[in-house]
Amino acid sequence: MSTHRKSNVSRGMWWMFLISVLLFWLPVVGPFIAGFIGGKKAGGLEPAIMAVFLPIVVIGVALFFFGSALTGLPLIGAIAGFGVFVVLIAHIGPMLLGAIIGGLVA
Repeated sequence: MSTHRKSNVSRGMWWMFLISVLLFWLPVVGPFIAGFIGGKKAGGLEPAIMAVFLPIVVIGVALFFFGSALTGLPLIGAIAGFGVFVVLIAHIGPMLLGAIIGGLVA
């Protein structure tokens, strides 16, 4: 009987998303911790890497569209949402590093 753990990309994504939101105030350490824990929960290196990109893209795109819907001025809201998207893209580096380490530890 094999003791290989089943990979769970959605579980890793959920943990990365949740911890990223809770630790948003830690610029480098927060995404790293989120990536590490999400990588461990994903169950391997490949699922951990796949789980990194979806939370960032979903949050960035959602804020891009909600920013324009909530301000009443579509251009200003889109610019503000795009700024948040760029900040989220900057967090991919530490999160990816944490996910790789977490995926290797799992």
